[in-house]
Amino acid sequence: MAEQLRLMAVHAHPDDESSKGAATMARYVAEGVRVMVATCTGGERGSVLNPKMDRPDVLENITTIRRAEMDEARAILGVEQAWLGFIDSGLPEGDPLPPLPEGCFGLQDPETAAIPLIKLIREFRPHVMTTYDENGGYPHPDHIMCHNVSVVAFDKAGDPEAYPELGEPWQPMKLYYNSGWTRARMLALHEGMLAAGLESPYGEWLEKWNDREDRGDKITTRVECGEYFEVRDNALRAHATQVDPDGFWFKIPLELQQKVWPTEDFELARSLVDSPVPESDLFAGIRESVEAR
Repeated sequence: MAEQLRLMAVHAHPDDESSKGAATMARYVAEGVRVMVATCTGGERGSVLNPKMDRPDVLENITTIRRAEMDEARAILGVEQAWLGFIDSGLPEGDPLPPLPEGCFGLQDPETAAIPLIKLIREFRPHVMTTYDENGGYPHPDHIMCHNVSVVAFDKAGDPEAYPELGEPWQPMKLYYNSGWTRARMLALHEGMLAAGLESPYGEWLEKWNDREDRGDKITTRVECGEYFEVRDNALRAHATQVDPDGFWFKIPLELQQKVWPTEDFELARSLVDSPVPESDLFAGIRESVEAR
């Protein structure tokens, strides 16, 4: 029997897996790939961003509720999921920024914090990993630490001299960064909305784009997954404390998204196999050798 392909997506909080690369994961699950989501924190300090859920009973039980939301999203996506056990840092605001809470994920030493992820990698044995870029996709301390921990774990998981007590060494073959909003993607959707005679939610964002980092030129891999956008959105809605079902993220009709920008995009950060870019498959350079075993 051919070996099964395996993908691991490392995320900072519950809900990140449903807003970054979710349709890609759903596509691979449908194709028979095993997909594991590693969630670094429990999202304990995340703000309640859905007005309908901004209630005392929700705030008092936010940890339990966010775990239940993750369970629902996991089932919708068809993925496996593991908690790495760290405490949410919250998003510091103000000038100057306040210090991070003692013991939170953002204050961990990356070498030490990578240990549970190394253990999970050696257990799950992914061929490919995804995480965030060095800026975290946006400068949340947990996203930046997620990047740091993922890079350390990618390098150490295959080292037989590193943490032998954590299991048999396993070296993933590729590491990708999720690509967030690029100007090209936002502009394409904005113009698509206007061409359809609809009001675009992106006009103000585009006017202020010069204040944002644009990594569009770093994209190496575009995965066709438009038919799974509805699965992505359903998983995102499962995180009801974080996402308003009537809000910004759902303003663009699915049919327009599928026509204008039917891919999720990634940056190939590390590769131990021959995989010329541009690519259309996270398993490019891996698929043939693994499935032939």
